[in-house]
Amino acid sequence: MLALLPRLRRFAYGLTGSIDQGDDLVQATCERAIRNIDTWQDGTRLDSWMYRIARNQFLNELRAKKVRGQHLEVTEIDRHMHFDGARAVDAQMTLNTVRALAARLPEEQRSVLILVCVEGLSYKEVAALLDLQVGTVTSRLARARITLKTFLEGGDPPQDDSARSLPE
Repeated sequence: MLALLPRLRRFAYGLTGSIDQGDDLVQATCERAIRNIDTWQDGTRLDSWMYRIARNQFLNELRAKKVRGQHLEVTEIDRHMHFDGARAVDAQMTLNTVRALAARLPEEQRSVLILVCVEGLSYKEVAALLDLQVGTVTSRLARARITLKTFLEGGDPPQDDSARSLPE
């Protein structure tokens, strides 16, 4: 479980868009995993089981926020970044732009995008992890990429009708 923490943290950060909230999600995920270790089936992938717990925990928190209402977060300067020249500044600006745009994606597209593009999981692994068909993973990833491209070009995201033109 310890070896999985950096990957789980990246995934949680990608879902939440915040280092602090991502760390809180990882902590809640680890607590739930330890509490329910007897439900993990020996011989199955621990990383997939942990990603699923993290995603479910995140979705539960989103649902709870809808009931309780949202609160505003204080903007935090990323204390882990070091700027050492124009290239680093450009890279940081691009990364911040992509993070902000990815945060605007629907959760189901964002989860697939992070698992495939950041964590390097195969479509088949993501499908098993999220309990989806491989075709659904493919279409969600395609929609996420199209939407990100549209955002980067300064356009509005596709409407639900055009987004649904891709098969699930």
